[in-house]
Amino acid sequence: MDNAIKTFVQMCNYLQEPCHVARFQKLCGIEGTFPDKTTKPQGGQSESEGPGLRRRLQGSEVGVGNGDAAVPQVNGMQGDDASRPGDTSAAEADPETTRAKPLRRNSLTGDVGQEFLVHNKFLFYLFTFGTELGNEMFFIIFFPFLFWNIDALVSRRLIVVWAWNLFVGQSTKDMVRWSRPASPPVVKVEVFYNSEYSMPSTHAMTGTAIPFCLFMLTYGRWQYPFLFGFSVALSWSVLVCVSRVYMGMHSVLEVITGFLYSLLILACFQPVLGKIDNYYMTDHYAPLMIIVSHVSLGLVAFSLDTWSTSRGDTAQALGTGAGAALATHANYQLGLLLDPPLSSLPLTLPPLSIGLVLLSLLRFLIGVAVILVTRMAMKAVTIPFLCRLSGLPTDDVRRARQHMRVELPYRYIVYSVVGFVCVCVVPLLFRILNLA
Repeated sequence: MDNAIKTFVQMCNYLQEPCHVARFQKLCGIEGTFPDKTTKPQGGQSESEGPGLRRRLQGSEVGVGNGDAAVPQVNGMQGDDASRPGDTSAAEADPETTRAKPLRRNSLTGDVGQEFLVHNKFLFYLFTFGTELGNEMFFIIFFPFLFWNIDALVSRRLIVVWAWNLFVGQSTKDMVRWSRPASPPVVKVEVFYNSEYSMPSTHAMTGTAIPFCLFMLTYGRWQYPFLFGFSVALSWSVLVCVSRVYMGMHSVLEVITGFLYSLLILACFQPVLGKIDNYYMTDHYAPLMIIVSHVSLGLVAFSLDTWSTSRGDTAQALGTGAGAALATHANYQLGLLLDPPLSSLPLTLPPLSIGLVLLSLLRFLIGVAVILVTRMAMKAVTIPFLCRLSGLPTDDVRRARQHMRVELPYRYIVYSVVGFVCVCVVPLLFRILNLA
C-alpha cells in the first residue's frame, strides 16, 4: 500500500513538471523568445521545486512574459531582446513562421505578454478555438442559442451544472493554491488567467462537463446515434483540455485532474439534476432558497490571500445560475415556455430551410443584443453605486473591482439579471415580436 501511494505521488510530481508542457508546445510549433541568460523561472516554481503549496505572485511581482521576469517589458517584449541588431526574425527566414502575442492582456496586472514564434498556424488557430470554448464569451453565445432555438430544458439544466462545476473548480483552486507552470521553460501563449491559481484546470472542467452533460441530457430525448453524440462530447473535451497545455496555462497533471474532477461532479449530479430543475420550477420557496444558497456559497468560498479573477468568475457563475433558476420558476408559474410533453419524445430536428435559419439568426441576434445591453447598463449602474457605498473612488474601475465588497456583489447582481433576462425576458420579447 505504501509503495502504491509513493508511486502515485511520484507520478503526480512527474506530470506536474513544466518541461512536459514546454516539450508539447515545441512539438506543436510554439517557440519562446527567451533571453539567453539563465534566470529563475517566472511562475512561482523553480526548476528543482515540485508541485505543492506556493504563494501566487501579486501586483507588480507578476511577470507575464516568456522569460526573465526581472527584465522590464516594453510593448510585450522584454528589454532590448526584441531590438538586437543581430536578431533576425524567424518569420523572415521561414514564411511558415510568424511572431505572435497573447490575444488578451493579463486581467490582474494589465501586462500584454511577450512575443513568441508560431511554426504551425493550423494548430495555433485550432487550440485558440479550443481554449475559447471555456471562456465567458462562448457561454454568452452557446447557452442562449441552445435555449432560444433548440431545447430550453437542456439549456437551463446545463447552466445549473456549469455554475456548480465552476464554483467547485475555482474554490478548489483557491484552496490548493498552486501557481501556473514556470516560464521558462513554458511559453505563455495566453496570459489573461496567468495570475490565478491553476490546480485543477477549470477550463478542462467546464470543457468536460458541458459536452458530456449535453450528451447525457439529449441522448434519448433527441434522436441521434449514440456513437455520434459520444464522439462529439469526447472530441470537444479533449480539444479544450489539450489547448490548456498548448497555451502554457496548465500542467498535464492539472488538466487530467480537471477532466476527472468534472466527471466525478457529473456523476453526482446525474441522479438529481431533474429533481433540482423540478424544484426550481414548482416549489413556492424555491426563489428564496436559490438566492440564499447561491449568495451563501459565494461568501463562504472566498477567503483569499489576494484578489483573483477566479473569485469574480465564480461569483459570476453563481449569479448567472441564480438568475436562470429564478427565471425558470417565473416561466413555470406564469405558464411561459412550457416543456414538450413526454409523449412527443424523442425529438427530431426540423428540416433545414432558409426561413428557419433566418428566424433562428434573428432570434439569436435580438436576444444577444438585449443581453449585452443589459450587461452594459447594469455594469454602468452597479459599479459606481457599490464604490460609493463602500467609500471607494470611482475613477479607477480596475482597482475598485479588486475589493471583495465591490467585485462579488457587482458580478452577482449583474449576471443574476443577465441570467434572468436570458431565460425569461427575451423569450417573452420573442412572443411579443411574433418570433417564438
